[in-house]
Amino acid sequence: MSAGGGTRAIIAALVANAGIALAKFVGFLITGSSSMLAEAVHSVADTSNQGLLLLGQKTSQRKATLNHPFGFGRDRYFYSFVVALLLFSLGSVFALYEGIHKLEAHEPLSSPWVAVGILVVAIGLETYSFRTAIVESKLIKGDATWWQFIRQSKVPELPVVLLEDLGALVGLVLALFGVGLSMITGDPVWDAVGTICIGVLLGVIAIILIVEMKSLLIGEGAAPAELDVIVDELAAGKVQRVIHIRTQYIGPDELLVAAKIALNPGLTVAEVAEAIDSAEQRVRNKVPAARLIYLEPDLDRSLATS
Repeated sequence: MSAGGGTRAIIAALVANAGIALAKFVGFLITGSSSMLAEAVHSVADTSNQGLLLLGQKTSQRKATLNHPFGFGRDRYFYSFVVALLLFSLGSVFALYEGIHKLEAHEPLSSPWVAVGILVVAIGLETYSFRTAIVESKLIKGDATWWQFIRQSKVPELPVVLLEDLGALVGLVLALFGVGLSMITGDPVWDAVGTICIGVLLGVIAIILIVEMKSLLIGEGAAPAELDVIVDELAAGKVQRVIHIRTQYIGPDELLVAAKIALNPGLTVAEVAEAIDSAEQRVRNKVPAARLIYLEPDLDRSLATS
């Protein structure tokens, strides 16, 4: 599942957002609603974002080279980080600008029922996309809460799609709220207020994604529970204990493990090699993502001096 990175969820979001963006732009041209324009730009940004996520999945599959001996798995982190930046710049900043502009220059809505109809249809499509992302995420979420999944997932695409879809749904409700109040009160200021709320919402989501994707891009190690499993599997057989260990995800489904292990004294070279091979196999059986394992054999000097 992690290798796919929720491709089905990404494609569902891309198709839904492309259709929604077109409908919203038509709605804006008919009604002049700033909330509708902000949502249209948001949907265009989301559509572009799904394309970038798919591009990241594609480029990450390139074979390792001399310049990049560990491969290109982090391409998925890079493009997810770019998506977060685009969500902030194209979505949040534009919505805030448009909302503030409308506050300064009130313009009445024309054909507001058209905007309401488009927003209702968009909510339906976005709900389908959000549901698809939830179903895909549950396959790898396990017992973690949704917040823990977003914070701890090493698969960047699913948290991005989840938060994008959530932001889109709430943004559509805010746009509907702004247009509806403008219709009821006859005051277009509510449309501008809805637009500003959309901008704030997208900004918060973008900042969360920027922080999380930056952490993945820099390099995160194995989670504590996962690290405990690795240490336990290493410290078995002819291995006395793990002296020290370092781990780092170099891609969503590729974990680098480097450790110094204390072996039983008096082993022959062949027995040392066998002990290392066995330790690597034990780790891979329990943690399949640990594809790259480098073990340095040593003696447990702490026992010798005690």
